[in-house]
Amino acid sequence: MMNKTKTRLGAWKVLVVLPMAALLMMVGCKNAANPEVDFTVAQQQEVVANTNDTIYDGMGHLAEVDPEFPGGEEALYKYLAQNIHYPEQAKKEQIQGRVFVNFVIEKDGSIADAVVKRGIGGGCDEEALRVVNAMPKWTPGKVRGENVRVNYCLPINFKLR
Repeated sequence: MMNKTKTRLGAWKVLVVLPMAALLMMVGCKNAANPEVDFTVAQQQEVVANTNDTIYDGMGHLAEVDPEFPGGEEALYKYLAQNIHYPEQAKKEQIQGRVFVNFVIEKDGSIADAVVKRGIGGGCDEEALRVVNAMPKWTPGKVRGENVRVNYCLPINFKLR
């Protein structure tokens, strides 16, 4: 009898702990409040370019000074809200969700190597890439006073009203 109670208690712990662990693992980029476009900037894993320049990120190689969109985070929100247009195909098919675009902010602040890491289709992936590739130059990241390349992931939420 005592063994059964312990077994049930052990099973109960597993049933509670596993979903909580899964939820914590799924949490990535935190959300920014914006009715049209919901996104944040999150640092991603290291990538080494063909030129053997290290790309700084959140996985062991942190830039001392992070890159910044011209005008700061609020200006980035405004830029995305003004420039992203919901694709007609996505509207027709009622497609909603989050597109993750990964890109490198180069030493001169330009955007390079933009790719969709996770998309939702319906033209949303292409629209997210278009807007990221059209961004103005950022203030580059720095390490020991020198400009460095930094890898970023920008989740862009497409949501119908």
